[in-house]
Amino acid sequence: MELRHIRYFLAVAEELNFTRAARRIGIGQPPLSNQIRDLEDEIGAPLFRRLPHGVELTEAGQVFLPEAQAIVARAEQAKALALRAARGELGRLRIGFTGSAAFSPIVPSSVRSFRRAYPEIDLTLEEAHTTRLLERLEAEELDAVFIRPGDADPPSFRSHALAEEAMMIALPSGHPLAGAASLPLSALSGEPFVLFPRIAGPSLFDGIIAACRQAGFEPTLGQVAPEITSIANLIAVELGVSVVPSAIAQIRVPGVAYVPISGNAPIARLTLATRRDERSAVVQNFIARVLATKAELG
Repeated sequence: MELRHIRYFLAVAEELNFTRAARRIGIGQPPLSNQIRDLEDEIGAPLFRRLPHGVELTEAGQVFLPEAQAIVARAEQAKALALRAARGELGRLRIGFTGSAAFSPIVPSSVRSFRRAYPEIDLTLEEAHTTRLLERLEAEELDAVFIRPGDADPPSFRSHALAEEAMMIALPSGHPLAGAASLPLSALSGEPFVLFPRIAGPSLFDGIIAACRQAGFEPTLGQVAPEITSIANLIAVELGVSVVPSAIAQIRVPGVAYVPISGNAPIARLTLATRRDERSAVVQNFIARVLATKAELG
């Protein structure tokens, strides 16, 4: 039993006339009669009783009518849902982000904008460090990740550059240099550095070390923070100093002062990474929404 047979049956059942039904669906009357006869043969019972000037439903046809209407309605619903899924209006999206990325206005703004535009998408968020996010992206456990890639984008993924921000010096508020308007990075020579583990963000970690070396000193690595967002808490108890993305300065932890870097300040980049072969319409819609948000924020 084909869907077209059911549609033909409904046309005849609604018009109660083969000529009008054939005109309505755009085929000749003899082919329509043959299609209805084939349907009746398959069912094993007549659906219409032929009259001198039209037809009427038999008892079998009366029972078949609401079921046929339901089948066509479900088929139309399935078609509409499939089209919506093809447009990326239905489905799921798993987004990952680093702790520091969450403080960039692009991240919450783009996620909020996407949620408003596609409210029926099943969206989940996961926070982790850059290395872990890229591992989960490659394993297809996440669909798009906001990361801090350092100077070079991860080569195995498709990257969308979103922002560049100068990094800042973070000091205990009681430090002699805490009140400076700006400081060269060389002012931290000899100070113990509070940094996140290199595995958490190799590119950003290496960028900080390279900037210190370029400033003429080898940084003294002291306390290790479990995440970049934990650095401020460790500085507040005077375990050392650090260099952090300027977005981290939004974390107003008592006992921490942020000072701009004068001269050649290292840059923290924010990137949205996806799989290179990603074809999901949902993910493509999210990328478009993120880039539109980037343009809106300037």
